[in-house]
Amino acid sequence: MTTSLITHSDCLDHISPEGHPECAERLERVLGALEDVEFDDLLRIEAPLATYDQIKLVHDEIHFQKISNNLPITGNAFIDGDTYLSAGSEKAALRAAGAVCHAIDRVMQGDIRNAFCAVRPPGHHAEPDHAMGFCLLNSAAIGGIYARKHHFMHRVAIIDFDVHHGNGTQTVAEKTKGLFYGSTHQSPLYPGTGHIHDQGNGVIVNVPLAAGSGSNAFRRAFEGRILPELDEFKPDLLIISAGFDAHSLDPLADLNLEVDDYYWSTRELMKIAKHHAKGRVVSTLEGGYNLGIIGECAKAYVSALMEE
Repeated sequence: MTTSLITHSDCLDHISPEGHPECAERLERVLGALEDVEFDDLLRIEAPLATYDQIKLVHDEIHFQKISNNLPITGNAFIDGDTYLSAGSEKAALRAAGAVCHAIDRVMQGDIRNAFCAVRPPGHHAEPDHAMGFCLLNSAAIGGIYARKHHFMHRVAIIDFDVHHGNGTQTVAEKTKGLFYGSTHQSPLYPGTGHIHDQGNGVIVNVPLAAGSGSNAFRRAFEGRILPELDEFKPDLLIISAGFDAHSLDPLADLNLEVDDYYWSTRELMKIAKHHAKGRVVSTLEGGYNLGIIGECAKAYVSALMEE
């Protein structure tokens, strides 16, 4: 079995307003970095469109119709001050969610070991009833519920190391027994959620990090809370919201992670997945807005996935 890279050119057609940090070039830099010879063994798969049945596992019909009905013919339409639509946005978001569901299918069938869905727009801020924070559809949450209902996974874990808390994913975990959501994130910072004592029907583990925190604080957060509680949860499947905006050079936040932190944290997560989940890991691209470093972060991350 191997590692799969799942993506689609439609994800580049979510066209951003000039100067917006969530732009197509983010994904172009990631895909370009993964063209290096060391990634020749990746199994490259085109992402399918998510079905409406998959989307409605998390999102209500009004939310989806608001996206579909407000697509501009040209230029951009704004859902809020940060979150935009272009003519290709609906299809891009459907490819992003479809990639995660397809990755879960392939991992559960046993023909790939793990997968990285190099897609956009990101998803973890999208709530069941509204888009926000650059995010239209919550791909990780859709994947978590899809794995539980379609593949009868009793315990699904979502780990999120994006610098911003995944409020939308936590909302789903709060309502879903058997879903684990663990997050390291800068606090205070947008969206203002992710408190250390948050609870719900699922298992919620938030480890807020103060501005200026670097590798040592991040690794202590993983070793002190994320990894032990994930190990205790014993996941049948691990989903990773892979955001690279906690890097020290990212312009939208103030954590100080380095490239090697993404390699290290992924290897640690994979040890738990190997022990409890037969190594089943599906991941999706979230944030990361420094165009000069996002490719290097993605390379470190995918290198960790590819190691036996």
